[in-house]
Amino acid sequence: MSEESMADALGPATASRPRRAYEEQIADPRTLVDRLDAASSDRAATRADRVSPVELRVGIVLWPGFPLLSLAGLCDGLRHAADVGDQSRQMRCTWDILGHTGDWVKASCGIRVPVDRSLSQPGTYDYVAVIGGLLSQIQEAPTHYSRFLSDTAQNGVPLIGVCTGSFVLARLGLLKGHAPCLHPFHVADWEALYPDVPFTTNAHFEVSHDRITCPGGISIVELAAELVRRHCGADRAAKVVHQMTVNVQGTPTHVARRHALGYQSNDHEKLRRAMVLMEKNLVTPLEIAVIAKLVDSSSRQLERVFLAELGTTPSEYYRSTRLKYARWLLMTTDLPIVKIADEAGFSDASHFIRHFQQFYGTTPGRLRKGLQMPPAPS
Repeated sequence: MSEESMADALGPATASRPRRAYEEQIADPRTLVDRLDAASSDRAATRADRVSPVELRVGIVLWPGFPLLSLAGLCDGLRHAADVGDQSRQMRCTWDILGHTGDWVKASCGIRVPVDRSLSQPGTYDYVAVIGGLLSQIQEAPTHYSRFLSDTAQNGVPLIGVCTGSFVLARLGLLKGHAPCLHPFHVADWEALYPDVPFTTNAHFEVSHDRITCPGGISIVELAAELVRRHCGADRAAKVVHQMTVNVQGTPTHVARRHALGYQSNDHEKLRRAMVLMEKNLVTPLEIAVIAKLVDSSSRQLERVFLAELGTTPSEYYRSTRLKYARWLLMTTDLPIVKIADEAGFSDASHFIRHFQQFYGTTPGRLRKGLQMPPAPS
């Protein structure tokens, strides 16, 4: 029996400094995450017919004297979400240091970071992040960096200003109508340069339409986790926070992490631990009762948390995580369907195909066949 026949037989499938001149431009009653989702919704729609195992692409432009921690936090957040376990392959997420191939950029600590890709077409990326450097060196970047950022904005690709990257975007006229999130250290500098432009200082990042700003430091991990949540799912975001051992103490500044992982209070650390256990046990799934015991909970308590915070049961969430992994295997390997079903923890191929069709609206075979079809003529 063919896979399609089998499937048919089995059944269907903050605090800021407001300026009156800007109030109407930047006022937005939606939540932080709603605005982030909206910022990239148009981009996602234009890519709806692009079949690819890569879910999040980030281009990074480094300004002279940039802080190494901001670069490391962003890249490591993407790295942990990009692969299974700790293999660190650029699979589900990719990131590139953009510039002139063969050049390098010197960080504020003196370490030189090489450029690994030429400034590409803006549409290549879901986001382009500019990590600003020492303000005294803000005019030292090559002029084609500025042109690339302007072209990126014109092409509708969301720009991310990290650390003094907000100053870079403002200098290029790319922050009009946006109130950036600044590090308190740079407040006086901002007020001197842009006295009529409002800003935020008590958040990990700020989203305003197609601009995202972050003060840098450890806040970049919060932003990385949210980008991962947006494009790859809460299970990937949970892995980012777990692997990077982010402080789980609940404070007013931890809004970003709570949104990224889908829970609203630090009482639900058990939810995060359960999600990570599921990711680590895809091939041989654990019983929900076993997971509950490992996170010092009961099956009933764990189910209440999942339903309250994610709107699904632990079993359904676990299955969706395994199906996402199976889809990645379909798109990146030549493994037979039966083997992929086994690798994703399903007892047999028919069981796998039924759940895959219900979740994705197509069978594994049809998805793989679509990958092999030549692109439609333009």
